[in-house]
Amino acid sequence: MYIIVGLGNPGKKYDLTRHNVGFEAIDRLSNKFNINVNKIKYKALIGEGVIAGEKVILVKPQTYMNLSGETVHAICNFYQLPMENLIVIFDDVDTDFGKIRIRKKGSAGTHNGMRNIIYLLQKDNFPRIRIGIGRSLKLELKDFVLQKFSKAEMVEMNETIDKVTNAVVSIIEEGADSAMNRYNG
Repeated sequence: MYIIVGLGNPGKKYDLTRHNVGFEAIDRLSNKFNINVNKIKYKALIGEGVIAGEKVILVKPQTYMNLSGETVHAICNFYQLPMENLIVIFDDVDTDFGKIRIRKKGSAGTHNGMRNIIYLLQKDNFPRIRIGIGRSLKLELKDFVLQKFSKAEMVEMNETIDKVTNAVVSIIEEGADSAMNRYNG
């Protein structure tokens, strides 16, 4: 079994913002594999289904980004799964726009949601997919990540989210190393 968590902020006002690309990835997986993400559990919206022959739980924490660890900690404690079966998807200002970076473990970087997850789990040895949202030289970080994409950016980001869904399947089928070799550019 795999737990796949996409990070974002709940509420319509955050839809299609840079900080919510993790939610977008979960929505895309939900649509592609017919998994309804509509149950409320673990302070999250969750859905159970099958991807690549494996049972999965898709998770969209509803705690707001900086407290995402509350959801991840609760669900991991309940299922007691190995850390390599947790996949976290999130936005990254330190990765070029439209690029994805898969890692098997590591620090949270500048991402407060990931910081909270690592702090509460007391572990960092789980696969994560960083989605590059670029960086603004004009806006403060908090304003930039809560900004919506332009139409042109949205076209490219849709292609990137498709790559993320394929990368998730690759991690499940072949492992994180194979997915890293295929999708880290």
